[in-house]
Amino acid sequence: MNVYCQGTLHQMEVALTSILEIMDGLTEEDLQSRPTPSKHSIGELISHISLIPRADFLISEGAGQKEMSDFYSCQSLTTLGEMKQELQRNFHYLKEQVAVLTDDMLTEEITSYWGVTYTRFEWLVEIVAHLYHHRGQLHAMLVHCCEHEPHVSLFE
Repeated sequence: MNVYCQGTLHQMEVALTSILEIMDGLTEEDLQSRPTPSKHSIGELISHISLIPRADFLISEGAGQKEMSDFYSCQSLTTLGEMKQELQRNFHYLKEQVAVLTDDMLTEEITSYWGVTYTRFEWLVEIVAHLYHHRGQLHAMLVHCCEHEPHVSLFE
């Protein structure tokens, strides 16, 4: 595997490990909490996070809007256990897919269905950024809105 992909996947694993640790400190009841009425609940956010590795990889391979809509409509994660399992499964899927990418494939440009064009490697970096963004969002929701301090290290 490309050395840069190895490093990028390692950073993704850092984020995922801390997300899983945050989830370990939650209860099923916590998933219903909706700190801002018009925004996602904690459960909806974690469900979204659980799908990011696979969903964003599909986008990085050129999946269209209908394909992504179909992907999301088939997902129904309601418990912490399901979400944790899906997050781990989707990260494993992503690692397997990235492992076979050649340097030429990593520099190939792929355009998303909404018109953004990145190389496959840039899409991989975007997946890391997406995970860190939502991890920060989850942490902030818990600390500032729910008065729940996860006591989880967010960086190595």
